[in-house]
Amino acid sequence: MKINLLYTTKHMKKNKPPNKIIAINKTRIKEHANKQDIIVIVGLNASGKSDLAIRLAKKYNGEIISADSRQVYKGMDIGTGKVPRDKIKNTRKDYEKNYYFSDKIRHYLLDVVNPKKVFTVDDYKHYAKKAISEISQHGKIPIICGGTGFYIDALIYDMPIPHVPPDKKLRKILGGKSINTLFRQLSIADPKRAQSIDRHNKQRLIRALEIVLTTKAPVPLLPKNCKLKTSNFNVLWLGITWPQETLNDRIRTRLEKRLNRGMIREVTKLHNQGVSFKRLESFGLEYRWIAQYLEKKISKEEMKNGLFNSIVRYSKRQMTWFKQNQNIHWIKNFTDAQRQIKKLVHFPRSAVSLP
Repeated sequence: MKINLLYTTKHMKKNKPPNKIIAINKTRIKEHANKQDIIVIVGLNASGKSDLAIRLAKKYNGEIISADSRQVYKGMDIGTGKVPRDKIKNTRKDYEKNYYFSDKIRHYLLDVVNPKKVFTVDDYKHYAKKAISEISQHGKIPIICGGTGFYIDALIYDMPIPHVPPDKKLRKILGGKSINTLFRQLSIADPKRAQSIDRHNKQRLIRALEIVLTTKAPVPLLPKNCKLKTSNFNVLWLGITWPQETLNDRIRTRLEKRLNRGMIREVTKLHNQGVSFKRLESFGLEYRWIAQYLEKKISKEEMKNGLFNSIVRYSKRQMTWFKQNQNIHWIKNFTDAQRQIKKLVHFPRSAVSLP
């Protein structure tokens, strides 16, 4: 939320006297005084979110909470685009606690669970709230960064997530169906969730259907007008945007780099460690296509082309999700982000001073 004490021409057009405007803004500041300040950085795949988050963390004394549904898993590094982990810990305590630092900035919600286990949005809310509390206790600003919009909205707006325990019998039945059949079933049972979900991610399709079939109600989604939705935090929403053609080039370049870094070896290692091909495919995108290649279902060229096209389609679904949030300030670079932060009078003065 943005609060600006300046007397603007917009206010003058409404013929509001300056004293009244100041009083209104003082009331707003008082309302937000007891809320935690948070920066949220969203964007599509390959948009540069992580780099921006680290720069802002260094500039404004922040720590970063990942909002990526796959980066919570250990060993899934190259395929998920995790920031590289520092080899040298800052202190002995950091070493003993096995904290995750990248470029000397602490990151949370990375390498949390084994990929054989299921990590839900409810789990994410729990751990992310603990991280926010810990960061604020250190006197720092939490910076949430990622592309899993559902996780971010669930946390920021404290969306009610149905507590539906895994139903092994139902999952076995759903698991026997094809991805296309599951998607068609979800489209009928919960059309809105079907619009935003990764239609090629079998695990997510099964979980969405599990919730719908158990609760007899759609999966909760954020209202179209996010300004009507309240939050327990003071949030500055930043979104990185690129022209589609430029984004496609960035996706292709990043994909080639990841393949050269050993992404196929990473998936092979995970499988050798006991993660089944079925489980790997459930993670979607890189892991689904490479698993199919390793199973010799497709050629390497088919894998690369199919993966590229899937990432592009996924990025478009991400934008569909983010567009419903009218609070996002779409930016192009670090300078744009600084300008937005400078407008926030409820952020600490030390944090918003620019050179």
